[in-house]
Amino acid sequence: MAGDSRAQRPPERTGPCARWPADKGDTIRQIVERAGDKWAVLVIGALENGPVRYKDLQHSVPGISQRMLTHTLRQLRRDGLVTRTAYPEVPPRVEYALTALGTTLLDAVTALIDWAGTHHDEITRNRARFDSEAAGR
Repeated sequence: MAGDSRAQRPPERTGPCARWPADKGDTIRQIVERAGDKWAVLVIGALENGPVRYKDLQHSVPGISQRMLTHTLRQLRRDGLVTRTAYPEVPPRVEYALTALGTTLLDAVTALIDWAGTHHDEITRNRARFDSEAAGR
């Protein structure tokens, strides 16, 4: 209908992204993608108690490869969530730590990790039930 004002307006945005200007949407999505990345979540959680050496950090994050840890740390440094400090010693020592900005993510990260640990058994059972039902179809 030509006189219908609803046809002229874009659809109203809803959900958590509606609280922010639309022109910031791409950046917000990228930030959420980084902060929600499984390796980033685990690395941030591993840095909870202060600076950690690279090898100790790698041991603290089960299953992460050296390449993926290096990539994740680089991305977290790019976003200003983690610092890298190299000490001029022999052998060289490098430590990573959360920045003040990175520390603001700790509550969300530890809540997510704790939630996953608390519901691990239930989710494992649900997956097994779903997979067996899907195989029976």
